[in-house]
Amino acid sequence: MRNVIFCAPFAQFPATRRFARALAQLEGVRLLGIFQQPPTGEAQRWFADTAIVADTLDSRQLIAAATRLSAQHGTIFRAVGILENMQDALADVRAHFGLPGPTPATTARFRDKALMKTTLARAGLPVAEHRLLESADDARWFARKHGFPIILKPPAGAGCKATYRCDDPTQLEAALRESQPSKARAVLAEEFLQGSEYSFETICIEGIPRFVSISRYFPGPLEVVRNPHLQWVCLLPRDISGPQWEAARAMGLAAVTRLGMGTGLTHMEWFERPDGRLAIGEIAMRPPGAQIVSLMGWAHDTDMYRAWARAVIDHAFDGPWERKYAVACCYLRGAGRGRIVAVDGLDEAQRAIGSLVVDSKLPEVGAMKSDSYEGDGYAILRHPDTATVAAAARTLIETVRVRYSG
Repeated sequence: MRNVIFCAPFAQFPATRRFARALAQLEGVRLLGIFQQPPTGEAQRWFADTAIVADTLDSRQLIAAATRLSAQHGTIFRAVGILENMQDALADVRAHFGLPGPTPATTARFRDKALMKTTLARAGLPVAEHRLLESADDARWFARKHGFPIILKPPAGAGCKATYRCDDPTQLEAALRESQPSKARAVLAEEFLQGSEYSFETICIEGIPRFVSISRYFPGPLEVVRNPHLQWVCLLPRDISGPQWEAARAMGLAAVTRLGMGTGLTHMEWFERPDGRLAIGEIAMRPPGAQIVSLMGWAHDTDMYRAWARAVIDHAFDGPWERKYAVACCYLRGAGRGRIVAVDGLDEAQRAIGSLVVDSKLPEVGAMKSDSYEGDGYAILRHPDTATVAAAARTLIETVRVRYSG
């Protein structure tokens, strides 16, 4: 029996449960969990044992918990997790026990955004202009040199959290008061990449990319975070094999290879500038969020959660799979705060595009407004024709409105 440790702060989130279930269903796996709270409900059945720690970002606590689980169940086979901010600690666990998987050095190239961009730029790949700030004066110099808008973010941040867009000196000073860059707590400054924003996903097996997917955001994630009332869409075009995508595929594959990805999923955000030039935003060595793993499954008629589990546990790839459909996820949110009091337009949307909906989670009246950029619900649309899916997604987000009490 192979002892596989799965680490996450909490087991109750839907995405966490999907990945854990995929691991538990692999042949010959005994799934062991390390969490900050015990799993409840259905998730309890997937774990043969769990260890509880105060902080899953603390390598020492993870190593101590894994040692206890190993004493009970035998040698550890793999240690895995899906969250961006846990990758450093997981790499330390693997190094301690001599386990396969990304090493601390590899993880650092993906997690440290300044190191990532420097590594990619030295390889001749296009990235945003950037500088690691150790003082407010560093930030002011960067703004004078590159102009506004600029972005300030933690070098090892996850998603758009603690990310500031500064459009003028006043906003820059406000961001500096919040972030307080110093030698001990550096902040990464970047030019604000403008244009169309996409993502690029891979499954890699022992350093070789075996699967590629491309997604398009409407609008981009930073704008979504800055405007919590916006309903937004992630679209997977059906055909990503033509000349339109050649440069993006080459750029993405080169980036993953240059950063030293071994085995697992990667998620890269990239831009097409107004003049047609491409640029890499950043890359993560973990599965994408925002339902993209589910969307890839719907597009290829396969279980992408199992594909991830097969990669990280068995170092195996069961594809290739035909990309049969275009798919879109519409994230349902609205202006205001407080509790959800109504969801308008559902009947009208059902009549217009209901036949294309393959999965949904509707906002629940009475629930508090979510602080997640994914909103209070979603609907996934699928059809063989990309234009049909794009038009239906636009109809959905323009028709459905979530209303709140405040």
